[in-house]
Amino acid sequence: MRQRLQPLQNTIQSLLPALTDIYKDLHQNPELSMQEYRTAGIVAEKLAALGYEVHKELGVTGVVGILKNGPGKTVMLRADMDALPIEEKTNLPYASKVTGKTLDGEMTPVAHMCGHDLHVTWLLGAAEVMAKHRNSWTGTLMLVFQPGEECGIGALSMLKDMQDTFPKPDIILGQHVMPGAPGTVGYRTGVILSAGDSLSITFKGKGAHGAMPHLAKDPVMMAAYTAVRLQSIVSREIAPLDSAVLTIGCINAGTKENIIPDEAVIKLNMRSYSDNVREKMLSSVKKICTCESHASGAADPNISVISSYPVTDNDAAAMDVIREGFIDYFGDKAYETPPAVASEDFSQFGRKWQVPYVFWLVGGTDGAIWDNAVKTDSVNSIPANHSSLFTVSLDPALRTGMEAMLVGALCWL
Repeated sequence: MRQRLQPLQNTIQSLLPALTDIYKDLHQNPELSMQEYRTAGIVAEKLAALGYEVHKELGVTGVVGILKNGPGKTVMLRADMDALPIEEKTNLPYASKVTGKTLDGEMTPVAHMCGHDLHVTWLLGAAEVMAKHRNSWTGTLMLVFQPGEECGIGALSMLKDMQDTFPKPDIILGQHVMPGAPGTVGYRTGVILSAGDSLSITFKGKGAHGAMPHLAKDPVMMAAYTAVRLQSIVSREIAPLDSAVLTIGCINAGTKENIIPDEAVIKLNMRSYSDNVREKMLSSVKKICTCESHASGAADPNISVISSYPVTDNDAAAMDVIREGFIDYFGDKAYETPPAVASEDFSQFGRKWQVPYVFWLVGGTDGAIWDNAVKTDSVNSIPANHSSLFTVSLDPALRTGMEAMLVGALCWL
């Protein structure tokens, strides 16, 4: 693989200044989920200039670029485009100062605190390298720029619009920047990212004066008992060797201390690493919430899905191919990573099309910061994705991620 990428090195190096400008522009102009109109426009324009067949407005703002270059495999590379409803506090000279309106109509600061701006930049860089070196590969390259990863609906929205009008890929590849040593690529056979499910549970009681609780069906008590009981799912229903997390991040009820309200709302998030554990947890949540409501003489609670992400489970045979390519190119900078607790909707493409997929992680931490954190056993103190202080060290993360995409694609093309 190192020999195959050697002729591409001058091009890769020459693109870094322009790609850095693209990254900083995207970082300063973030867009919320399913609202990535400006980003999609930049992507479509650049792909068209490179000779890609461009398809726009897929799943609202998704963009697909296709480059056919003779016989061979069809490789899909994917990047997500959306930012988060969060205020950036990095003090970078190109930090976001943007505000936007969520899908629920609420005004919020907006920032790329997950790294999707880098993901887009990586894929644009890989697109240009592959377009300029068509003599070094044959096959079909399918580039997918996806909206709405942060809300969990982007991949499915694109798939609904794509249907059978696009070539079915032979392999689907994706990657994510994470805190990690600079220049590193972390791969893993099997599960690399957890399933993530966020639920909103509304307990429907009957309000009354605080001095007359016997006249009420108290939803606050339902929510309180449920909050405690839900913790027993992981500790008492999931086998000790099966990892799982259940966190209640929000409980809302009432307006005044002497008024028992009509409703109480719990919002929770679950993480799991197998479909069986995931289904068990979802079933147990429904059972506990319903039984607590019935114990208070109330109707069934309303349980709605905020977001849902399946397990990202790398295909073993495809991972063997990628591993060989990574080790050959990156040497000891390629390593086997443990599963991450993050979740992604990337695998929806492979699940829908029944196509093998591989997802990996790219280290994005400044070298001095990482080395000091390792030395002082404080790696967990480095601001991670979704933190208002999350930063990416572009040198060498920009080049590493672009090269990882190229290695992945050229393993099949």
